[in-house]
Amino acid sequence: MKKAILILALFAFIGGSACSSNGNDKNPGDSDVQQQTSAGNVAQLGGGQFRQYIWDYKASPASWSYKGDMPAIVDFYADWCVPCRRVAPIMSELAREYQGKIRIYRVNTDAEKELSGVFNISSIPAVLFIPASGKPEMAVGAMPKDSYLQVIHDYLKIK
Repeated sequence: MKKAILILALFAFIGGSACSSNGNDKNPGDSDVQQQTSAGNVAQLGGGQFRQYIWDYKASPASWSYKGDMPAIVDFYADWCVPCRRVAPIMSELAREYQGKIRIYRVNTDAEKELSGVFNISSIPAVLFIPASGKPEMAVGAMPKDSYLQVIHDYLKIK
């Protein structure tokens, strides 16, 4: 119970270090997403890739059904967002450190407006934590690496 309260407190704390979502960017090209994440890299996702690897929100908009084979983190960002630029290298470090245990993805909110709308993202960075089973949790704002590690260990159950 204490861990759950701590995790919720972390989510509430990080809301103060976020950017409002606006700006303009281009849609990333398609790539072998699973190969990138298996190699310990952060993979860029477009809307179609998100539906393929994470959740098909068009086919089942009312019910969450995670398609992944291990826990995941999705970093919703924009290139112009300064806090997002602070989070990006942390996500890269986590992808390397937890290679084979967790998949880490990025979604550009400027290029993927429909997907951003599905999650009602109005401030970035917004980070979606997806356990292997169960419902995902969203955190808004930049956090220090130690806070991401705590969520990975306590909520995603990765040691």
